[in-house]
Amino acid sequence: MSFSQEWDECYRQNTQMSIWPWSDMVSYVLRYVHPDKKSRVLELGCGAGANIPFFLNLGVEYFAVEGSPAVVEKLHSRFPELKDNILVGDFTEKIPVPGLFDLVADRSSMTHNTTAAIKNCLSLIHSMLKPGGKYVGIDWFSMTHSEYKKGGEGGDIHTRRGYVSGQFTNVGRVHFSDKAHLEELFSAFSIGILEHKVIRREIPSEEHVFASYNLVAEKVLSDHE
Repeated sequence: MSFSQEWDECYRQNTQMSIWPWSDMVSYVLRYVHPDKKSRVLELGCGAGANIPFFLNLGVEYFAVEGSPAVVEKLHSRFPELKDNILVGDFTEKIPVPGLFDLVADRSSMTHNTTAAIKNCLSLIHSMLKPGGKYVGIDWFSMTHSEYKKGGEGGDIHTRRGYVSGQFTNVGRVHFSDKAHLEELFSAFSIGILEHKVIRREIPSEEHVFASYNLVAEKVLSDHE
């Protein structure tokens, strides 16, 4: 199983409980996807449900697969109308939602897995997107991030783990990418947008750099499909 049990423990202890929609997710979906009330949206790793109110406000048909039973139980109480649409599961192994989707949304969920697990997940996503459907990925952590070199080996050169301080404390695996790695991972898609965010903390001067990628990738069928 690829899902981190550390995340389930975080949710049981009411940590990592972000509840406000991520601004980058909002802007990317509105700018590059333009979903309407006929759109079907799948969110990977919805966590504490930060993006759910945003998608519900758009009127789309919303589904989510989240690995933590603890947080899914909380979401079912908070959004009873979505009880059948928010499912517990490891989205790197199986996505137990029928039908095809116009949009797969992911704010920093897939990037807490190994390269092998991510490749498997992207293959699943590709099969579940409609032709022309889009994947929006927010905050794929960059190898420029100052935490990259501080973690221990996590399964491959891009995956780290064992953080006991800082942003990634007790969350298990963290995956870090560069442009070439993302292009390889998304080789079955057409990447329309790839942006690299670098935020350097000047005060207090701790040599801390937050760096991540945002991307929009589209399912484009080849001639033989």
